[in-house]
Amino acid sequence: MAHLSRLTHKWRESVVRRRVWGTAAVLALFTGFAPTAVAQAAPHRPEPLPLERLFDNRAVSADDRAAEADFDGSGSSLSAGDLSAAGWTPGRALGVEGARLTWPRSAATGPDNVRADGQPVRVHGRGDALAFLVAGTGGDAAGSGTVRYRDGSRSTYRLTAPDWRTGPLATKSVALPHRNTPGGQLAEKTRLYVVTVPVAKGREIASVDLPRDPGAADLHVFALSVRSPAPGWTGTWSASTAGYAAVGPWADRTVRLVVHTSAGGPRVRIRLDNTFAPAPVRVGSATVAVQDAGAGARGKPVPLTFRGASGTEIPAGAQAFSDPVGFAVPAGANLLVSFHLPEAVATAPVHSQAIQRSYVSLPGDHAAEASAASYTSTITYWPLLTGVDVSGGPGSVVLLGDSITDGVKSTPDANHRWPDVLATRLREQDTVPHYGVLNQGISANRVTGDRYPGDGVSTDTGGVSALHRLDRDVLSQTSARTVVVFQGVNDVRAGFSGAQVVAGLREITARAHARGLRVVGATVTPCEGETLCTATADREREVVNAYVRDSGGDFDAVVDFDAVVRDPAHPARMRPEYDSGDHLHPGDAGLDAMARAVDLGALKP
Repeated sequence: MAHLSRLTHKWRESVVRRRVWGTAAVLALFTGFAPTAVAQAAPHRPEPLPLERLFDNRAVSADDRAAEADFDGSGSSLSAGDLSAAGWTPGRALGVEGARLTWPRSAATGPDNVRADGQPVRVHGRGDALAFLVAGTGGDAAGSGTVRYRDGSRSTYRLTAPDWRTGPLATKSVALPHRNTPGGQLAEKTRLYVVTVPVAKGREIASVDLPRDPGAADLHVFALSVRSPAPGWTGTWSASTAGYAAVGPWADRTVRLVVHTSAGGPRVRIRLDNTFAPAPVRVGSATVAVQDAGAGARGKPVPLTFRGASGTEIPAGAQAFSDPVGFAVPAGANLLVSFHLPEAVATAPVHSQAIQRSYVSLPGDHAAEASAASYTSTITYWPLLTGVDVSGGPGSVVLLGDSITDGVKSTPDANHRWPDVLATRLREQDTVPHYGVLNQGISANRVTGDRYPGDGVSTDTGGVSALHRLDRDVLSQTSARTVVVFQGVNDVRAGFSGAQVVAGLREITARAHARGLRVVGATVTPCEGETLCTATADREREVVNAYVRDSGGDFDAVVDFDAVVRDPAHPARMRPEYDSGDHLHPGDAGLDAMARAVDLGALKP
């Protein structure tokens, strides 16, 4: 057992006995395969209980009473003050990756987590994933558990909880600045993680067995819920959080963001994400409208609410969906999404390469104004806003990519990104459903290496790696049906080998397939003539492309972007008529050719 074994008893010996230890929360990382039903009857087991009734460890301490909690068996604990500053207050509902989790109500006052050792937990619902708020102490902790369904079947899952002090910042939900100890507070980051694992879609969950005691380390669970799908909703626009950057500063300002829809529908909701942030952000009000010209709206903007209120506070690392509102969203149109920031905002999660002008107002709440008069300055990035959904529709296709997918070097304000052209093609045909198209490209992004470290204010907005953002940017997107994976050029330009990229792509396809997504692979386009596109980089690019073209079944379909844009007389280079001029990014004509090369039938699950 772990280093705590001499101080604890197995839950089977005394499931109602509460042990006071400490708290922490960590990352649950899915590493297994899709759920499979098991026919044999389960042996007798105790009645599943709500997770809170199984709490046997205390992880959070008041800063002036640190000795009252012992999370890791050596007296250390999380700071209640840090959690409160992050907006993680006792009983607070946290939206993370499409799931709702509740931070323990007993945090800093009693047991607030359970050390996993096979306990059956009462969990109900239907969905596509389980969301865990977990933590490892004594090192990374991993184990397999069981999901039990109402129909008597069950499936297994694999949960990994990186250590609360040394786990990766790139995948944490929030990082806290201190560690409490009996001797005082230390300036050392501690981490909390949320990760989802797949379940059998359509089957009603009755209970979940936590992983058995992992042995050398302890796996702590703070919260658990079923992530419900979004039936009746289609993602029409999205953007990935590329980093946490200096903005404004804005105080009592209204931000009016211009976004381009793919699908239309009679109702709308938006998603705001406070990704990578150390503190909450408050939104005072929000509206949506169709763009007329510039910051001007066509008609009066429609107010949005959040759980019935005009505004919301989004804790660090969390997200907020607006309530559905009746509003006719046109397909292939520009929307204005406006929100008032009543408090000072000097840093924010951003998508850096919008290739689109948006607007910031003079002081005051101007979200409800149709006029552009109050919007006197412009920005070329999208802060906080990560998604717009419409009611109805067949679901969405997610495009996981880098700057070429992001639209870098396309004409600004013209919506000439290849995802925009693909969305137009889908709307203009009736062979396959009119899917929404979600652009999850990040300029400078890689498959295998983080550009942005995942914590702190940074001038590099290349994002965490595709592997580290897959759960957030693909698997939790609204009604995702298919993902097109088009990345790798930035890896080989940075010195990563083709074999490393291939290994990353294999993991992406396995994780996406485990969630029931169709996966389309795209070959990497040539870039000879650009400074970092050396002969070595081109050789590694060809290694990646050879795999994509013949992946042995990893990909369900392939789109050969390399063949589309390469110069037949010089295959390591882009065709001159497609080159934007930097030899790396296609211009409008090249992006159009890429989008038209996609077999629309290949997108259908």
